[in-house]
Parts: sequence; structure tokens; C-alpha cells
Amino acid sequence: MRHHGARAEVLVFEHPSAGTQLVKGTVEAGESVVEAAVRELAEESGIVGAACKRELGQWTSDPGDQVWHFWEMTVPHVLPDSWSHLTQDDGGQLFAFRWHPIAEPPASSWYPVFRNALSFLRARLGVRSPQDDCVRDQSTPDAVADRPQHA
Repeated sequence: MRHHGARAEVLVFEHPSAGTQLVKGTVEAGESVVEAAVRELAEESGIVGAACKRELGQWTSDPGDQVWHFWEMTVPHVLPDSWSHLTQDDGGQLFAFRWHPIAEPPASSWYPVFRNALSFLRARLGVRSPQDDCVRDQSTPDAVADRPQHA
């Protein structure tokens, strides 16, 4: 997340075959949620040296019943408005990154579960959009029990 003037923005990317998404991934065995968030950001975006600044909450995706942890990150340098990064996932994927204003509704290119995740993030940050749906708040530690965890 960044603040561009008075506007809050969230980092998104275009997946070549799966639409607009937020950076996320699975917590690996022996890894903390914080370590997973930093690793996934580096793997998917190329951003190195990031740190978790504050937890923004937990959300259970539907469908899938996966627990997502949202973090505000800090980085040691100013990030550009857009860039591309070649990941090593699935034999190499070129992801195109950009900043999306949190208050703006997602376009039709957004993968559906990420639309719901953006609605959750808006609700947690107190940002309203007329097209937001009601989203279940799963901010208690009990929300992570017996479910796969994603950063």
C-alpha cells in the first residue's frame, strides 16, 4: 500500500492468464506469516528489502476457505508507478505491476476472489466504494485454525 497525495493505493499485477491480482501466496512449513509475506512480495514483484509495517487483518476467502493475512509493507526505496517482473513460477511468468486506488472499484479484468479481497481491505481501512459488497471480517486469531494460511 502507498499514499499518492491524499489517495491510498494498493499494489496489483496483471497475471498473463488469470487477470488482475494482489500479491499473495502460501505460508511454507516452518515459516511465519510475516516471513511468507516478505518472501512472496519478493518472488512475485522483485521487491527486495521489504518489511511488514502493520497487520491490516485476516480474511477468509470464498470460495476456497483460505485465510489471507493482509500486511502494510515498507520498502527501502521509492517504487515506480508501474513495472514488470519475470517470476520463476510455472516456468516463468511476466507480471505487470501497477498501483490501484483503493477507493476505486475493480475492473472486470480482476480475478473474482481478488475483488472480494479488495472489498475486505476497503472495509478494514474505512474506505468506501459504492460497489462494495458486505464482507465477513475474520480478524480474530481463531480464523486461522485448521485452514491453509496465505500471506
